[in-house]
Amino acid sequence: MAIGGDQGGSIRIPAAYCGIYGMKPTHGLVPYTGVMPIELTLDHTGPMTATVADNALLLEVLAGPDGLDPRQVNVKVDAYTTALGKGVSGMRIGIVKEGFGHAVSEGVVDTLVRRGAERFKELGATVDEVSIPMHLLGPAIWTPIAVEGATWQMMNGNGYGFNWKGLYVTSLIGAHASWRARADELSDTLKATILFGQYILNKHRGHYYGKSQNLARKLTAAYDTVLDRYDLLLMPTLPMRATKIPAPGDPRMDTISRAFEMLGNTAPFDVTGHPAMTVPCGMSDGLPAGLMLIGKAFDESTIYRAAHAFEQSHDWMKVTA
Repeated sequence: MAIGGDQGGSIRIPAAYCGIYGMKPTHGLVPYTGVMPIELTLDHTGPMTATVADNALLLEVLAGPDGLDPRQVNVKVDAYTTALGKGVSGMRIGIVKEGFGHAVSEGVVDTLVRRGAERFKELGATVDEVSIPMHLLGPAIWTPIAVEGATWQMMNGNGYGFNWKGLYVTSLIGAHASWRARADELSDTLKATILFGQYILNKHRGHYYGKSQNLARKLTAAYDTVLDRYDLLLMPTLPMRATKIPAPGDPRMDTISRAFEMLGNTAPFDVTGHPAMTVPCGMSDGLPAGLMLIGKAFDESTIYRAAHAFEQSHDWMKVTA
């Protein structure tokens, strides 16, 4: 999960690749004021830290309405640090079957994440496997929103676009507008995104963007139905360990593949806005793997409670596969 204006498919380094704790809070919990927008319905920003306690403390500082971000509706904040040290006894955690075994999944990552789930069970939580078939459609729902939305807002609209009330950083608008004179400097992934996005906008006039936004409500309901019975959902954050950065001159499709192949589990929660946190759970060949905990809207405290218990129970760097 790339935290900080997360789009799932951005070129930011994913927290799970770094072996750190990254929280993607509920959509709108942290004000987006002053952050470079990509697509306002997908964008999230949140803390990345070395410990769970630091993460919870930082979210206490960041969270809450600022009066300038219109996405902040009925925001519910909490004293997140009070959730630490309470353990997971009595909690119910659902392992989402569809979060494992993707075409690009590494078996070692799935193994480490399932070991992490077993640790939660040892700590006193009830851990069951659950099925959410619509999770597999999440990336397909995300794609038109991300591709068409980013093309319309970030590129054509110079980041901020129009038709919303809030703080427009005009200096950032002006600076970003200069991309038209420096288009060759854009990354291959961004070039592919805006070429595809503009083609779809020209040909279908936003039809698939609108359809995906409508389907987002069904996707949200699919997770919420299971979260009515469970406190948290669990799955791999990313399906693979960190991959090598393509070298200059490598085939363009290698670069594009590396950027987008990691999206399967994170992109759906950009769409639905659920809070999700990546928790390091083990090492393989010197590279970390992360499990992702997903909670109910504005229930970051439950995520912190579980993540802290997991962190304090062992040294995740000594868990290998």
